[in-house]
Amino acid sequence: MQNYQVNVGGKVLTLETGKIAKQASGSVLVRSGDTAILVTATVSKEPREGVDFLPLTVDFEERLYAVGRIPGGFIKREGRPTEKGILAARLTDRPLRPLFPSAFRNAIHIVSTVFSIDQDCPPESLAIIGASAALSISKIPFAGPIAAVAVGLIDGKPVVNPTVEQSEISTLHLLVAGTEEAIMMVEAKAKEVSEEQILEALEIGHEAIKEIVKIQKEMVESIGQEKMEVTVFEPDPQISGEVINYCESRFKEAIRVKEKLERESNVDKIKADTIQHFLEIYPDNKKDIKVTIERLIKKMLRTMIIKENLRPDGRTRDEIRPISSEVQLFKRTHGSSLFTRGQTQVLNVCTLGALRDMQRLDGLGIEESKRFMHHYNFPPYSVGEAGFMRGPGRREIGHGALAEKALEPVIPKEEEFPYTIRLVSEAVESNGSTSMGSVCAGTLALMDAGIPIKSPVSGIAMGLIKEDNDYAILSDIQGMEDYLGDMDFKVAGTRAGITALQMDIKVDGLSREILKEALERAREGYLYILDKMTEAISEPRPKLSDFAPRIITIHIDPDKIRDVIGPGGRIINKIIAETGANIDIESDGKIFIVAVDAAAGNKAQQMIENLTVDVEPGRIYLGKVMRTEKYGAFVEVLPGKEGLVHISHLDRSRVNKTEDVVNVGDQVMVKVLDIDEKGRINLSRREALPHDPDQPQENSTNRSVDRDPRNRPKRFSDKEHKPR
Repeated sequence: MQNYQVNVGGKVLTLETGKIAKQASGSVLVRSGDTAILVTATVSKEPREGVDFLPLTVDFEERLYAVGRIPGGFIKREGRPTEKGILAARLTDRPLRPLFPSAFRNAIHIVSTVFSIDQDCPPESLAIIGASAALSISKIPFAGPIAAVAVGLIDGKPVVNPTVEQSEISTLHLLVAGTEEAIMMVEAKAKEVSEEQILEALEIGHEAIKEIVKIQKEMVESIGQEKMEVTVFEPDPQISGEVINYCESRFKEAIRVKEKLERESNVDKIKADTIQHFLEIYPDNKKDIKVTIERLIKKMLRTMIIKENLRPDGRTRDEIRPISSEVQLFKRTHGSSLFTRGQTQVLNVCTLGALRDMQRLDGLGIEESKRFMHHYNFPPYSVGEAGFMRGPGRREIGHGALAEKALEPVIPKEEEFPYTIRLVSEAVESNGSTSMGSVCAGTLALMDAGIPIKSPVSGIAMGLIKEDNDYAILSDIQGMEDYLGDMDFKVAGTRAGITALQMDIKVDGLSREILKEALERAREGYLYILDKMTEAISEPRPKLSDFAPRIITIHIDPDKIRDVIGPGGRIINKIIAETGANIDIESDGKIFIVAVDAAAGNKAQQMIENLTVDVEPGRIYLGKVMRTEKYGAFVEVLPGKEGLVHISHLDRSRVNKTEDVVNVGDQVMVKVLDIDEKGRINLSRREALPHDPDQPQENSTNRSVDRDPRNRPKRFSDKEHKPR
């Protein structure tokens, strides 16, 4: 076994290899604190036939034994990956994919299995490091190594790999991955931080990355395998020249069509015509023809942007497509919006629920539930295609999570707004950055629902075309620019600062100057979009929708929870049945009353407050007779609280039979005489009667005789007292 160590952010990072999973192409056990992850990289022996892309698969396997838990449910074993596991797999995939040879077609499988979790050492960055190390020492061709670290911002200062305690007070949660030379990937959630703070955090993170890359290079020098040969296909020069002469002018015109579907249709027709024409001449050289066409289109687009400062739809580099916003599209939903930017259109619907509706999490993290959720759907019709509608894929989960990160910092706290909030973004039309469109549509729907968000959020996707020392930063990129460009840089924020960031690089990293310029241009762009959005609605509505649930929060003494619930839940179920409200009671005495009808909620609140109010001696109540006995009547003075009116206190005159004065169901005025040491309430109807000046009054408080039959001593019969 080989063991390599480095100190990162005050913690020892250990890479072990040669002991576990030795049949994989590369295998590394990564340790930091008590966290341990096994990462393996395996490659197929032969290239996959019929594919024109890199067949890379990354899996992140969560095992609940890592946190000492047994899975829930009937099967009692892990099922499909959790959302957090899918996002961790995507984080591993994104910085690795650009570093494989573009012509490599052998299947690559990377598996990260979490064996043990120390919450102060999250597994996401360790999985990236382990994947890079496993690839680097394997025979798989890979232009690494790379590494990743988390960076927090505490009191304005960057902190590498913060602990859980530090993360709770951090205003930035950033994961950065890169090579020794440059940054490759960024994922961040922030609480309205500035561009300068982001750049400083990236620089601190990159310095730590360099140290981790160094030990991986030591591993490669001592135990690295010889890399597989990659055959790079080059089309026949003669065929390539003929193809370019045949279709270049036609493609030049086609890629300048502004409308997406028309442009794609024209390009596809020219492709099909060119392929058919040259297959008749060179029937065995289809690959030469297709590769030449793809390279020609890419080169023409990039040259047009770099040299002519002109984009496919006619915009300049910093120009944003036309924007329109609408709210309150549907009457029955709690909040709704439609955000359109060029040919990207997102419809968002906001739904409010009780806190009991929050999502329960069953993963490796410390979070047990989630109160704010954003879900994202991308149906095939959004890009004019026919397809199958299944559950959300990895891309949809990733886009939904990014928009959720962007909006979460402005969501009001539970104490201020005790609701569960769900946003659903439907990408009904797509031509570039529906994830940032979801941020904009989500903000509009939140305000339309009357949720008191801290401030509105918008987002923009930035692109990059880089040729040697020339580069062009593009604002609000569309699909074609994303596919053929070198960077996808998404930034969301408020007027005060950035709330979310995601960057993926297809080239060998970016300089600080380019990153700074991209961030500045992104801020200008998302603020422009924000101004356009707020023309539809500028602040949250003053009240919730009539169809949204009303939640009333009250606090009671925890010792009185049993009074509200009652024996076997009898009292709480009675309140629910009478009002139709849902009631949640927490152990600290906090009670949430949920009702669509405000009157029903108020009634439930009053009933609960009556249950928790103490009965006061000397006070007169209007009570209800619940049952009668020979010795008196039991009267309910407050819900769930009964007292005894002794027969001697039913009236001013002597009463022979309880039913002569009161019956079950009667409402009577009673006065509380006292509450004994056992909590029993003694009442008097006689003391509550109006004063009669002709009738002498007896001061019951001075009476020494105890007439409560509950305390009456046992009486013996005359037979027992008869003299012998």
